[in-house]
Amino acid sequence: MKSKKPTDTLVIPVQKIKTWKKLRDEQPKKRSLSFGEQDPMDVISYAGMEEQSSYLVIDGHYVRTLFISGYPLTASSGWINSLINFSHNADISYHLHAVDALQALPKLRRKITELESTRRAMIRSGKIVGSEITDPLESATELRDKIQRGQEKLFQMSIYVALSAGSLSELNNNTMLLETELSAHLFYIKQARYQQIEGLQSVLPRGEDILSQKRNLDSSSAALTFPLISSELVQESGILYGVNKSNSSLVILDRFSLNNANSIIFAQSGSGKSYTTKVEILRQLMQGTKVIVIDPEREYKQLTESVSGTYIKLSAKSKEKINPFDLATNSYSKDNLSEHVQDLTEIISLMAEGLDAREKAAVDKAILQIYKKARDETPLLSDLYAALRKLGQLTLCERLEKYISGSLASVFNSQTNIELDNRLVIFDIKDLPESLRQIMMMIISNFVQNQVKASPQKRLLVIDEGWMLLEHEQSARFVAGLVRRARKYYLGVSIISQQANDFLRNDYGRAIASQSSLRILMKQDTTTIKNVVSEFNLSEYEQNFLLTCDKGEAIVIADQNHVAVQVVASDKEHPLITTNPAEVYI
Repeated sequence: MKSKKPTDTLVIPVQKIKTWKKLRDEQPKKRSLSFGEQDPMDVISYAGMEEQSSYLVIDGHYVRTLFISGYPLTASSGWINSLINFSHNADISYHLHAVDALQALPKLRRKITELESTRRAMIRSGKIVGSEITDPLESATELRDKIQRGQEKLFQMSIYVALSAGSLSELNNNTMLLETELSAHLFYIKQARYQQIEGLQSVLPRGEDILSQKRNLDSSSAALTFPLISSELVQESGILYGVNKSNSSLVILDRFSLNNANSIIFAQSGSGKSYTTKVEILRQLMQGTKVIVIDPEREYKQLTESVSGTYIKLSAKSKEKINPFDLATNSYSKDNLSEHVQDLTEIISLMAEGLDAREKAAVDKAILQIYKKARDETPLLSDLYAALRKLGQLTLCERLEKYISGSLASVFNSQTNIELDNRLVIFDIKDLPESLRQIMMMIISNFVQNQVKASPQKRLLVIDEGWMLLEHEQSARFVAGLVRRARKYYLGVSIISQQANDFLRNDYGRAIASQSSLRILMKQDTTTIKNVVSEFNLSEYEQNFLLTCDKGEAIVIADQNHVAVQVVASDKEHPLITTNPAEVYI
């Protein structure tokens, strides 16, 4: 048979071509698979990877793995926060390997012997023994003793960081930032050159330490590297307070989900405490919370007008009145009346500039008498005055005379003609004399308390400049009792003060602070920081933060959670709440 030459033409019969076309047309047509029909590994796997000496390119993303090669000599609380809170795309992997003490002790003893021999040789030769010998020797000796006593265990730890970015220049910039940040805290970090694939495998959540860049740590030092995340405070049912200073997450908190809904705000003047309070009020209103504010400095008037709230201006000449004896109609139970009588006694004591034991007993008896005689109308202060005269308390009546027929007769001796039916009610007491502000703050608080008992619902009572209530024992005791009982009636009490020392040096002030699950601490000065740090058990970092923070920055303590926050308001909220003269009077 003659073989074909390369130039010979291959002739295919027409019949065969038709047969092939028929077979092709009869084959089932391919279709693209839906997402659910694809192999899961094909879905999550990357399309391609390029390996370079110091980085990888995976699906167009640049990834670089680094490892910590050097650690500081000592470890303190939060010693590795600079890595955990790094604000760029970074995956962090810890590998912790326990070391058997029986294997570690011989090596540790040998290291101690080497260091001790070096130290002695340097002393014999007249050389100065530096910290590069004495510090490791002391640390190794102390660790050996603790391991022998069972106080410490030894671990080998590896820490890897995988940085990712959209471009090589961005990756290099992030690497430089991380190296600078860690070197400032005496950590030294290196790139896994020519081992980027092994480095990435060590970061993946497979528990494989392929790079094996280990460092010996005792259990105390290793424990200080946990938790692996920074403090966050996010509750789905809460309102936005601001941005977390450590990791730029949102701080969303529901104060009514804490142990109680009370709060305190301590800050220097001009630090933003009223601004913070008004931000919270606006957002509480959006969640249906009714808010009542006692405003001694007229800082909430603009906010009230913007949300169509009720603005009540209390003064010696104002038409709005609150009767201290006013008690809601459905609150005339034995327990409520008993509590009300005790609160009224505190108010009368403040009006009369103090009561002795006999006078307190007389006031208690007189109050009960006038309530028994009352039918359709609530008794007035003048009724109490008349009852005290019948009981022979003439000296006490003289001290109360100015509120009955004197210059202040129109302030407290009238029936209540206001209601708390609006979602925001502001009591402006700026025009009252200084001597009456404290009394009026107590009367308003008592009035709110009685209304809350009558119809419990989600309410917030804000008392600005609350330090005024601590000036006298009667008012301090009253507000401490109000804070303690508020939770029973779905009420949260917010106390705002720029006098932190006045609160924390006062027994009732400390009681108020302990009964407040939410504490917002803003900028302090050196005269107040010591008491604040001691009372709230703040760390050294938190102490420095409160001394140097800017306006609007705060530490929020919610039960046991501590978070540094930048309080923020939207562009639409800010004009409604600012009191900055440069913005208000332009």
